[in-house]
Amino acid sequence: MRKVSDDDKPAGTPPGKPEPSDDLVTTQHTLRTPAGDLAYTATAGRTVLRHEKHTDGVFDGHEPHAEIFTVAYTLDDADPATRPVTFAFNGGPGSSSVWLHLGLLGPRRVAMGDAGALTGPPWGLVDNAESLLAHSDLVFVDPVSTGYSRATAGGRPADFHGYAPDVESIGELIRLWTSRHGRWGSPKYLAGESYGTLRAVALAEHLQDRHGLFPNGLMLISSVLDMGTIRFHEGNDLPYPLFVPTYAAIAHHHGRHGDRPLADVLAEAEEFATGDYPWALARGARLAEADRDRVAATLARLTGLSEDYVRRARLRIEHLRFFRELLRDEGRTVGRIDGRFTGWEPDDAGESVGHDPSIAAITGPYTAAVNAYVRGELGYASDLPYEGLSDRVHPWSYKDFEGRAVSVVGKLSAAMRTNPHLRVHVASGYHDGATPWLATEHTLAALPVPDELRANIEVSYFEAGHMMYVHEPSRVRQSAELAAFVTPAP
Repeated sequence: MRKVSDDDKPAGTPPGKPEPSDDLVTTQHTLRTPAGDLAYTATAGRTVLRHEKHTDGVFDGHEPHAEIFTVAYTLDDADPATRPVTFAFNGGPGSSSVWLHLGLLGPRRVAMGDAGALTGPPWGLVDNAESLLAHSDLVFVDPVSTGYSRATAGGRPADFHGYAPDVESIGELIRLWTSRHGRWGSPKYLAGESYGTLRAVALAEHLQDRHGLFPNGLMLISSVLDMGTIRFHEGNDLPYPLFVPTYAAIAHHHGRHGDRPLADVLAEAEEFATGDYPWALARGARLAEADRDRVAATLARLTGLSEDYVRRARLRIEHLRFFRELLRDEGRTVGRIDGRFTGWEPDDAGESVGHDPSIAAITGPYTAAVNAYVRGELGYASDLPYEGLSDRVHPWSYKDFEGRAVSVVGKLSAAMRTNPHLRVHVASGYHDGATPWLATEHTLAALPVPDELRANIEVSYFEAGHMMYVHEPSRVRQSAELAAFVTPAP
């Protein structure tokens, strides 16, 4: 079944300018799950966002300024009063929602294998029997300049390429979808990955403050809420210790810790990263030689690097250098978003990696899948390129944070204090070299909320990377945990 909606041209549209309209397409599907068949409706297409225009203090109509591509899945014959709905997006900035959509949450998922056992092209899709659709309706949102989302004709894409306008545009899409589908009474969740976790937190506070729309929960997958914990730059020693347990996990995966259990390695790495190591960095030139020897030896053993390299790096292991150095003796590099993946550089003498083999591994399968799926199964046709990961959003504006680190810690705290029923699920991968798990722990430990609200936060860890759902056992467990998160307690 195919149905295309059309909007009337609103008052205040500039003369001679083509008026965009929604181009939503609906199709009917069935998903077979262990609990039974799910009949659902898929709606794919672009929704026009409009803003109120005022000239000299006089209301001048609603002017279109963006066309946002979404794919929504709603269960047929469900009660919207009790049926949850989850709005999902990835990060980047510059990423579409294809990864959460076709990797973890949606009713179809990419079949590509895993690190060490990747399949080759062409890739396909299989039914996702563990889809969150069994427990929540789903709306996947592509920010402007990603997926098929674009600024309207004559508009400036750069007006959307920044922290604040991104939150405002996605927030407006959520408000509009909620209103048009009569879902103000439904439980609502926000699911974000990577930069999408920062976006989700900012959205929770924005939706509550601007629209009175109170989410029930946040799903923060591969979280980064304070960029100061992961950005290596002069004068900021914080990331160096926070990355050490991740380095240790990656070194363990590649055999640099022998048959020692991963849990033991991580326990030692965390203790070192929260004790002796930051103390030693803070001492600087005041560090005694015996202490320097001891710290260098421990850091080298945990990370799998040579003690000579650790000393030459002044005890500071930058992550891109680590990904190049760990397997240099084997002529390989390791992935940033998933250190289980390995690749090659043109030679073995470089200082840092030139490309991420884990990104390379997933780009082909997901790009092929989304282009075939949207046009073939969902019936939405466009000649635009589907921008899975786009550089067009850069430079991304963080002008709201001028002179300080980009952080939404205060917004999460404010959202939880304003809405004490707001629950937070946090998922981290041990082999994630983009958003390390100890950095997330560090941020949450410092979250300024009352002790009684800390019970609203749950955390989960996986022996995988940034997209932990690429690892099949992790995908199955993560799906079950998210299902439990959106299922109301009896």
